[in-house]
Amino acid sequence: MPALVEYSVLERLLEQGSPFLQRQHLCDVPVGVGSLPVHAYVMGNPDPGVPAVGFFGGVHGLERIGAELVTAFLASLVSRLRWDSSLHQMLETLRWVFVPMVNPGGLWLGTRANPRGVDLMRNAPVDAGSAAPPLLGGQRLSPKLPWYRGPANAPMELESQAVVDFVEREMLTHGCSIAVDCHSGFGLADRIWFPYAHTAKPIPHLAEMHALCQILDQTHAQHRYVFEPQSRQYLTHGDLWDHLYRLACDRGSSLLLPLTLEMGSWIWVKKNPRQLFSRRGMFNPLIEHRQQRVLRRHMAWLDFVMRAAAGMPRWLPTRTQRAWHEERALNRWYRQGVLAA
Repeated sequence: MPALVEYSVLERLLEQGSPFLQRQHLCDVPVGVGSLPVHAYVMGNPDPGVPAVGFFGGVHGLERIGAELVTAFLASLVSRLRWDSSLHQMLETLRWVFVPMVNPGGLWLGTRANPRGVDLMRNAPVDAGSAAPPLLGGQRLSPKLPWYRGPANAPMELESQAVVDFVEREMLTHGCSIAVDCHSGFGLADRIWFPYAHTAKPIPHLAEMHALCQILDQTHAQHRYVFEPQSRQYLTHGDLWDHLYRLACDRGSSLLLPLTLEMGSWIWVKKNPRQLFSRRGMFNPLIEHRQQRVLRRHMAWLDFVMRAAAGMPRWLPTRTQRAWHEERALNRWYRQGVLAA
């Protein structure tokens, strides 16, 4: 079967990043008569006493820009290893993990779902009840329809379970961590979503999420991201990060702040309407200079997340600050125009 070009790019980065960058094999995904591996890349300090940060892409095969963004950020870090002394200092105080292609079979086929027709962001054992919109919120009718969750009571898909096992092993063993999952979707605005996706109830760590939003607003005062809980837009079954966040909460000793970067792809369609005639064009900037501009803009956001993760002990709210952050978060996100729980 033909190889994905992304594999050769990542192979070069692994060679250039040695000995600081290591690869882990998570699983093999059957595709046609062959299979494609899901790889993770790790560097930095594995000590559970330091924070961790994770970058994930390619969950939906149609949204190739997500995988490209994570790969470009990893390439930037690898190139900086040659000369950036501050990055070497950060290697001692932070654990980095990357899964650039969660769904390589979908990337190869050019489909949102994996080769079995399952949408990996509707596949986790999380149920939204009757509040989720039909189809969009996840359905079990047929893998031929979009947003298929997979059969009821079946194990998670290989790719989904591999990510869960990896995050549990490499991130939830740390006291605190931040994860960013890079997607592109409909809409003109770039959004940063946080859990929950299955309910409009606030998360237990609402104060911590508001504190993170606050330092983003203070550090990048001109940013154009809409930072909000996903539930303000719509509810879904089976959200992978809702599942992982609940696993972290169940542990009691691990704080995970999962974020989804949802790049607004309609801005690309607006500038180049012919993209509507390409299935890939609805979710990716097809013109090269536009793609480079998108990568540059969001690389700054990923760099912010990396530094915010490294500095978590400095900005996480203290016990006395939590009530202040929670009150402002409720006013900002939940007390006006919020969906019913």
